[in-house]
Amino acid sequence: MNVAGKVALVTGGGTGIGRATALLLAAKGADVAVNYSRSKAEAEGTVAEVRALGRKGIAVRADVADNAEVVAMVEQTVRDLGRLDILINNAGWTAFIDFRDLDSLTDEVWDRTMAVNLKGPFFCARAAAPEMEKAGAGVIVNVSSMAGVLGRGSSIPYCASKAALNLLTRILAKQLAPTIRVNAVAPGVVTTRWVKDQKAFVRGAQLQTPMKRVATPEDVAGAVLSLIEGTDFVVGQILAVDGGLSA
Repeated sequence: MNVAGKVALVTGGGTGIGRATALLLAAKGADVAVNYSRSKAEAEGTVAEVRALGRKGIAVRADVADNAEVVAMVEQTVRDLGRLDILINNAGWTAFIDFRDLDSLTDEVWDRTMAVNLKGPFFCARAAAPEMEKAGAGVIVNVSSMAGVLGRGSSIPYCASKAALNLLTRILAKQLAPTIRVNAVAPGVVTTRWVKDQKAFVRGAQLQTPMKRVATPEDVAGAVLSLIEGTDFVVGQILAVDGGLSA
């Protein structure tokens, strides 16, 4: 799909991977709805940059773990931007908890992690699919993680949620094709605000990665774009963006 003239919704689009993806899509000619839950100022900043690129942009508040808010978000996107062609399920949540510290994995940690990282992408895809069907085609890219493949990362619930998201990606790909293509990107460690206070964690990832660095948000955004604008015959795939860590 050529993104020029299309409308994209990027969840968690105010910072990090979401921001980089929103700006890349705008630079390629898409109008962008930037979703946020708490980062209002950052989302509005991303929208300002989208508009500076000559594209329409709106900031839309919604907790992706709340289905009613997700439905309202999609409705606002279509109302303000006219259609919906591309969904980037980027919003995520985690807490850094040592894997051996099982007692810290409370119900609240489990519930919030699974609600945002798994239920959220499902709610968004379900709400977006009818609008994409109306447009005649659509692309959904889920931002997963190599944590869901390798079983190591910020916490056990985070790894489990991303593993489930990888499977959800494959299930939705089969059910929504051929009109809507669903794929995922799976980064390793990325230089976002999530890891700004986790220097040892980042350094360990650098040492293990063949490219000897961790990913930037722009690295991941480029991979997302490749799944949108590349061949239309790529469906249900989990694209590793990890500098060779899983090779």
